[in-house]
Amino acid sequence: MGEQPTPSAAGRPRSRRGQGERLRTEILAAVDRLLVEWGSAEKLTIRAVAREAGVAAPSIYLHFPDKAELVWAALEGKYAELAALMRAADAAAEAGGPAGRLRAQVHAYCRFALVDPGHYRLMYEVRQPAVDAERIRRHPARLVSGSLRQALACCRDAGLTVSLPVEQAAHTLWAGLHGIVSLSHTLSPDLEEERLLLGLADGLLGSLLPGDAAARAALAEHGDPGVLRVIHATVLDPQAPVPAAER
Repeated sequence: MGEQPTPSAAGRPRSRRGQGERLRTEILAAVDRLLVEWGSAEKLTIRAVAREAGVAAPSIYLHFPDKAELVWAALEGKYAELAALMRAADAAAEAGGPAGRLRAQVHAYCRFALVDPGHYRLMYEVRQPAVDAERIRRHPARLVSGSLRQALACCRDAGLTVSLPVEQAAHTLWAGLHGIVSLSHTLSPDLEEERLLLGLADGLLGSLLPGDAAARAALAEHGDPGVLRVIHATVLDPQAPVPAAER
């Protein structure tokens, strides 16, 4: 005869070993399906998740105290995946020292957004449940910002000029990358999308790690011809003169 669940002190049967973790996994899978389907956490409720997972609502509260924890847990794997891709790109960078490794992280961030735009939007472009300031410190997005912060600290420690305090520089970089990605998702055609994203990201990075004066002067005068070409083709007035770098 198989092992039977043991009644708890409260009278509710305890799950067999492993069943609780399996239930948690099924709940998070249900949240992920609903988030992908709705593209937002606004309509997400504990009852909706319970229906999708085929469980009673009280079962969810055994694992997640509220909606915020539920959404964060469902997306945590994606934040961890992005952070891991950034760290791997950092480790694989073969040239450029600390600045080259940071650039590799930045490019990995942009490519993740291109390859998985649906989850990127859920991670960064839809409003998540509001929590107090102390609790937001535990948000899984810290895995990504922390990776950028560590890479910028390595640049500073290697003697490179960082134009802002590391904490502020990392947040500026993160916000700027998100802005670049969001514009790409909403306004840019597929034409040379990766070239545009990476080129703009390099320009942002250059403003935070200025480098030598000659390089700054060349960038200011000529820019990135490929990036300028895409910008001219997509957002500039058709009557505007063609930038010299594109001729």
